[in-house]
Amino acid sequence: MYQKFLDQFTDFVFVEQAPAASDIIFIPGNGYPQMAERAAALWREGMAPLILPSGRFSTLTGHFSGVQARQELYPGPYETEWAFLRDVLLKNGVPDSSILREDTATYTYENAIQSRKLTDSLGLTIRRAILCCHAWHARRCMLYYQLLFPEAEILVCPSDTGINRENWHQTGEGIDLVLGELERCGGQFHLILREI
Repeated sequence: MYQKFLDQFTDFVFVEQAPAASDIIFIPGNGYPQMAERAAALWREGMAPLILPSGRFSTLTGHFSGVQARQELYPGPYETEWAFLRDVLLKNGVPDSSILREDTATYTYENAIQSRKLTDSLGLTIRRAILCCHAWHARRCMLYYQLLFPEAEILVCPSDTGINRENWHQTGEGIDLVLGELERCGGQFHLILREI
């Protein structure tokens, strides 16, 4: 019975789809390079012509908290999550002309909101998008971006940054992250659903 509970939590949080030709690749703000590296690989494969990293810094810290992995490849310094993600994309073969700029968002829902405002201001029609995020953050990211892009198919192509569907329940950090995502999906959508 215990395994059934784990499987249900795992299947809800760890969403993943196969990539397909899309109009854009979204990257919610963070300090890990893996998501932007994955986005760059998908761009090089011709999956989308544009990439939109989004993020200033976390509202919790009030500043960019720094590179959280592979600092030797991306020493910075960076003032925003967008500047960091842009550098990762550039160093992985994506030209500046394919990288859009959104450097005001300070939390995940705002990443989606500001990304929609930017694509609308540029007159872009998004029918399908790839979303590159943490594996453990996949469901909530998908919900936010799907809410802001209801006419688009959102394909989640997450990156493993240490906490994944196989190991999340084996450490206190993993349990806190994944169950915290479940709590936030419920807690944050109380307000969102009332506003719709």
